[in-house]
Amino acid sequence: MATYSTNEFKGGLKIMLDNDPCSIIENEFVKPGKGQAFNRVRIRNLKTGRVIERTFKSGDTVEGADVVDIDMQYLYNDGEFWHFMVPDTFEQYQADKSAVGDSIKWLKEQDLCTMTLWNDSPLSVTPPNFVELAITETDPGLKGDTSGGGGKPAILETGAVVRVPLFVQIGEVIRVDTRTGEYVSRAKEQ
Repeated sequence: MATYSTNEFKGGLKIMLDNDPCSIIENEFVKPGKGQAFNRVRIRNLKTGRVIERTFKSGDTVEGADVVDIDMQYLYNDGEFWHFMVPDTFEQYQADKSAVGDSIKWLKEQDLCTMTLWNDSPLSVTPPNFVELAITETDPGLKGDTSGGGGKPAILETGAVVRVPLFVQIGEVIRVDTRTGEYVSRAKEQ
């Protein structure tokens, strides 16, 4: 198992802390005028999602977390679990609600997403940065509506609600940034 010294700490590094896999969000090296240098680190627990702050003495080492990110295809939801498949090996994984979290509102069947595994069990699911989804419900557009006239809420086929320009209609497919939950554009015809 790899170990990391405090001088290797950086954002995104996965480490074990209190027997839970964690991800470093922010690392600040502090060298006070008097006394030993230390690292003030903000850490997200990957199992619970909680963010904590810890202080490590300079030169401390921590164990690396054995987590793996794998691209998977979302298959279906059976009401309790969400099922995913590795496209190359057809190996299937099922994730519970805590692993899927808010990502579920962006997942459409057959879409590719990234699953983080820890000890071969799903830890979290990250949707692609951009998804194309059809609008199932929104207010009708009026003649003269343009892109610069405010916006209106629209419900997408996965149940997500995004703010769209006034000219977008029911049934159109739009491109959405899943990181911010914002409308990007209409999807191009294929």
